[in-house]
Amino acid sequence: MSGDMTIDDRIVAAVRRLVRAVDMHSRWLVEEYGLTGPQLATLKEAARLGPVSVTVLAKAAHISKPTMTGILDRLEQGGLIERRRASEDRRSITICLTEAGTALVGRIPSLLHERFRQRLNRLEEWEQTSLLAALQRLAGMMEAEGLDASPLLVSGPVEATGEEVRRASDAVDTAYHNEEAE
Repeated sequence: MSGDMTIDDRIVAAVRRLVRAVDMHSRWLVEEYGLTGPQLATLKEAARLGPVSVTVLAKAAHISKPTMTGILDRLEQGGLIERRRASEDRRSITICLTEAGTALVGRIPSLLHERFRQRLNRLEEWEQTSLLAALQRLAGMMEAEGLDASPLLVSGPVEATGEEVRRASDAVDTAYHNEEAE
């Protein structure tokens, strides 16, 4: 089949396979655990860090603070985390896993981005650098370099804020209209 395809067709097909793999894994996480990849990553980081502030947790999970607030709301509604006020400073909130959250973290498999990073780290540095350059160029060609993206392999904008969804939509519209103009 690849003999009938042009090189640009094969590149687009490879990008599509990557997008589908991430999307399929994200759907599996939701079906299996009832949670999105960012929610599971947040739980894992909360377990690793212990009682933690929202700011530190957001940074550790590579998720913006506004998006983290929505994630924590859903995790709290599901009984997986608790928000506790610090006794010394009542304005300070600490995130703690509940027993249910701790039990779930013990059952969560390695997330796609964790397995990918393990394999990526086995490559030589020059191979990693080459991949980075090609992917950055690809993102530029898709006019996606301005989009906020965390190092989590999940389909989105499942956990995106309204502003993040608007920016992503604007970038896609711009890319489409630029292509039409050519």
